[in-house]
Amino acid sequence: MLNVKNIMNLCVKPTLYQKGTAVMWTDPYISKQLLDVHINPDLDLASRKKKTIEKTVKWILNKAGKSKLNILDLGCGPGLYSQLLAKKGHQVTGVDFSKNSIIHATKTAKENNLDIEYRQQNYLDLEDQGKYDLVILIFTDFGVLVPDDRAVLLSNIHRALKPGGSFLFDVLNENWPAQKSVDKTWEISEKDFWREKPYLLLSDTISYPENKVILSQHCVIDEDNCKIYRFWTHFFSHVDLTEILLKKEFGQIEFYENILPDSEICSGHHVTFCTAIKNT
Repeated sequence: MLNVKNIMNLCVKPTLYQKGTAVMWTDPYISKQLLDVHINPDLDLASRKKKTIEKTVKWILNKAGKSKLNILDLGCGPGLYSQLLAKKGHQVTGVDFSKNSIIHATKTAKENNLDIEYRQQNYLDLEDQGKYDLVILIFTDFGVLVPDDRAVLLSNIHRALKPGGSFLFDVLNENWPAQKSVDKTWEISEKDFWREKPYLLLSDTISYPENKVILSQHCVIDEDNCKIYRFWTHFFSHVDLTEILLKKEFGQIEFYENILPDSEICSGHHVTFCTAIKNT
C-alpha cells in the first residue's frame, strides 16, 4: 500500500538539479507514446510541426552555405531533420538515447533509400573526433541539460567537429513567458501517456529564477508504485551563451531570433538560434 506521506515528500520542491526516480526515455511504454507524438506532423510537442522542421532545415543549410556537408544530428529522435538533410545530398549521422526512435528512424531511412547512419547512444558518451562539418542540436535540447552535462556535451561536440566546423543549436531565451509560471495540476486516467493501467498524475511547475531554470515535475502513482520524473529547462541571454561557448573554445558566435513561426507552445521571439565555430 502506498504511503500518502511518502508521496507528499516526493512532491515537495527539490534541491536544484535533484534527479527523479525514473527516466521517461527508456521506459518501454512511455517511449512508445513519445514516438507517436514525435512523428505526428501536426503537433509542436516532442518535435516541431513538419512545416516548421522543413523551414528550419532550409535555414540551416542556407547558413552552412556548402553543397555537401558531413552532419551530426544530436538528439535526432525518429530522424525528422536527418531525413531532410540526407535528401539534400548531405552525409548524416543521427544519435539518440531512445531505442524506439532509432528503430523507427532506421526503418524510415531504409524505406526511403537514404544512407543515414543512426546510433542509439547518449550524446554525453560521444567519442567522435574531427569528423563533422556541422553538428546540430535542435528543439532546445541544450537547455534541458544540467550545467555539468552541458560542459561534457560541448567538449564532445568540439572534439567531433573538424577545424573550423560549426555547432548550431536553439534555446529558450529570456522572452520565454513560462519562466515565471508556477502551476500545480492533477489528472486521473484509466490508461494514457504515462501508464497503460489506471494512474494518478500530480504535476508541478517550479521556478528557480536565480538559476534561470524551470522544473517540470511529474509524480505518477499507480496501484504498484510511485515514480517521479523531473525535467529541468533553462533559458539564456546572448551573454549567457557567449560565456558558456567561449569557455569551450568556440568562437564567431552569432544569434538569431524569429526563425520559427508562432505556435501553441511558444513564438519565434522566444527561441534563439545560435551558431558557433570550433576554434582551430
